[in-house]
Amino acid sequence: MNRLRYFLGISICLCSCGKSFLDLNPETSINGASFYKSEAEIEQAVNGAYNILQPLGSESYWIFGEMRSDNTAFQYNTADRGHEQWEFADEFLVGATAECITNLWKNSYVGISRANDVLDNIPNVKSGFSAGKQDQYTGEAEFLRAFHYFNLVRQFGGVPLREHAVVAPGGSLSKGRASVDDVYARIIADLTDAAARLPASYTGAAVGRATAGAAWALLGKVYLTRHQYGEALTALKKVTGYNLLPNYADNFDPGKKNGAESIFEIQYLGSQTGLFSTFMYIFAPYTSGSAVTGDTKTSINGSGSGWNIPTADMISAYEQGDKRRDISLAEGYKAADGSFVAIPYVKKFNHGFTEVGRTNDNFPLLRYADVVLMIAECLNEQAFVPNGEAFDLLNQVRLRAGLPQKTAGNAVPALNIASQEDFRKAVYHERQVELAFENHRWYDLVRTGKAVEIMNAHGVREKQQKNYIPGNAYQVTANRLLLPIPQTDINLDNLTQNPQ
Repeated sequence: MNRLRYFLGISICLCSCGKSFLDLNPETSINGASFYKSEAEIEQAVNGAYNILQPLGSESYWIFGEMRSDNTAFQYNTADRGHEQWEFADEFLVGATAECITNLWKNSYVGISRANDVLDNIPNVKSGFSAGKQDQYTGEAEFLRAFHYFNLVRQFGGVPLREHAVVAPGGSLSKGRASVDDVYARIIADLTDAAARLPASYTGAAVGRATAGAAWALLGKVYLTRHQYGEALTALKKVTGYNLLPNYADNFDPGKKNGAESIFEIQYLGSQTGLFSTFMYIFAPYTSGSAVTGDTKTSINGSGSGWNIPTADMISAYEQGDKRRDISLAEGYKAADGSFVAIPYVKKFNHGFTEVGRTNDNFPLLRYADVVLMIAECLNEQAFVPNGEAFDLLNQVRLRAGLPQKTAGNAVPALNIASQEDFRKAVYHERQVELAFENHRWYDLVRTGKAVEIMNAHGVREKQQKNYIPGNAYQVTANRLLLPIPQTDINLDNLTQNPQ
């Protein structure tokens, strides 16, 4: 792979007046030395930095955030083996040459490179900025860079720190892998500064850009991952101006994008070439024809479908009466002959198509429900207070789902939380079902120290239920919690490989 392909060159995505900032069809490539002379050009570069989230959201995030966990797996396709490496990612058999690993690494660094271009060139604008715009664009670039590094460090451990734009071929080589602590220090510094610079909200076509609330929420998640509960709580308490929507389903309705519960989501435009989403097709069973999508003109029969299939473990995680279950998944579909086919699929991003083969669904990255549950977790880690604030927060989420409250001293054993450890289990469980298929589960398993235990047990059940899983699958160890670094980067950048 040519490293210069993604560390050199600047893809400028034009954003015309009156259009969403996501109308990002690439028009040209412009040399950085002759660009970045005005506020408008910096804005175009920032818009380009958002653009890379779309391919990451369309593949990498759910492969490594959901399928790698106990929430989802894949529908085995005997006739079309086009994405075998995606299966290996689910089964803990994926290797350093897998394209899906390369895509996660490469596209994350594309995003970092674009953010660096903005941050390095903002000082070069001599004509001045409109009120608040220099801070806004700086904050957006810092937020995006931090977001990419947060994903990289959680998946690969210490990674190369690239903090400036590449302006010459020799600059494409890194100084090697930074320590995990150094990567987190960069993330925390970026998010802290971004939170101070970004506005609380936007209006019109700018809605969907990173806000101060998004920076505080992500910073809180970073601190929670680091088990720094006091710092996490301080950051999360600054996420204001959001609330839980009365109807859980509204969070995913394309007609109600970026609502009051949305903190940050990947924006897709179903009407625009290159900007539409396709989750409904990817997550539909490949045997389902048009039964799941309703699109009779788009074939569902190859390796591009049948992914992120809810597992039996995921389905059984829902309590009886949980309203979120039928919004989030279906246990099967009705075939053309009227028979029921018991192959589950994700419904959360299934809202029909805007044009043949295109959907308009966004993908949520940060929701206020996530923040509410993180605050509850932090409070419990600081001190277990029976029926205190942490309980109130946990139960806000449960009550919306139509479930009874969990309390200390509850006469119903399943609803009784008698200790700090009981509360941990309760909030972990609530996160699994509340945030199902939103790419949080794998990270929650790792940060809570549960990944090895839960995934090995999950693997045993998967092998019992499915006769096509290799015998050496799901042999999960501490070393295998990190992905292998792409072999091309090991070779070209002289990086050390993660032990497997």
